[in-house]
Amino acid sequence: MHGITDPAHITDVLAAWGYLGIFIAVFVGNLGIPVPEETVMLAAGFLAGRSLLDLRIVYVTVVASAVTGDCCGYVIGRTGGQRVLVRLASAFPFLRTRYDRLQLFFQTHGSKAVFMARFITGARFMAGPMAGACGMPFFQFLGWNVLGAIVWCSLVVTVGYLVGDELYRALTTAHQASRWIELAGVAVAIVVFVFWWRERHPAVSRPQS
Repeated sequence: MHGITDPAHITDVLAAWGYLGIFIAVFVGNLGIPVPEETVMLAAGFLAGRSLLDLRIVYVTVVASAVTGDCCGYVIGRTGGQRVLVRLASAFPFLRTRYDRLQLFFQTHGSKAVFMARFITGARFMAGPMAGACGMPFFQFLGWNVLGAIVWCSLVVTVGYLVGDELYRALTTAHQASRWIELAGVAVAIVVFVFWWRERHPAVSRPQS
């Protein structure tokens, strides 16, 4: 898993696969597969800043792949994928919370939710299926989908392009630190469990002779 999220590994893969690798990564990320699409777009901007990729083609690639991924999600939702989404939300509590919030957001804000969901990690891939399941007209969905992809994807790629080496070092450092953070999280979880267990099962005092 660390190989998938390691910025150095992602940069090497994109340097080797080029625009096809960028398209595939952003596309599957928009379908809900756990691919760090933001890191991919930052790395693509970073490579464009070093003249290894053409910035204009990177912009077109990330926007096209994001729009295509969301449109596939729309088709899935329109053809019965909503039932699968409900089952997943019922099986996984963290998805259930996001699903309920996004559903309420759709009911309140309508088509603007398609645009806003682009900026919400964890809700991005649910916008297409929910728009399709709610019966939103396709061209209405497509317009807001394209607008959101242009703003969000261009912003992320531009940050990677402008910040360059500093961003790359920061991502690499954060990735290395994440292992220690995970270990610390496990340790905290164990301590919390021990305290919870002792509260639920207090020690029985021995009778005095």
